[in-house]
Amino acid sequence: MAVYVDDAIWTFAGRRWCHLLADSEEELHRFAARLGITRQSYQGPPKTAAPHYDLTGFERDRAIRLGALAVTSDEILAVYRRVKRPGEKLRRQVV
Repeated sequence: MAVYVDDAIWTFAGRRWCHLLADSEEELHRFAARLGITRQSYQGPPKTAAPHYDLTGFERDRAIRLGALAVTSDEILAVYRRVKRPGEKLRRQVV
């Protein structure tokens, strides 16, 4: 199983952000805990179609050092589609 992060390209609250996704929800939560990210930061159904965490650019760098795979926006979208829950719609995020 793998954990993925895309480029920190969207800005919110003065910071640049990215997404952390994994092949399984269990792996996602384990990896987030290793990063020190609390479960309160988790985003998943029904709020979003796929389980993920939003990370700052700083957290992204740490995630890569811990073994997350840096991927392009097209690659993270492919992961998102693969792990999204059945029946949930893919929601475009307005940046």
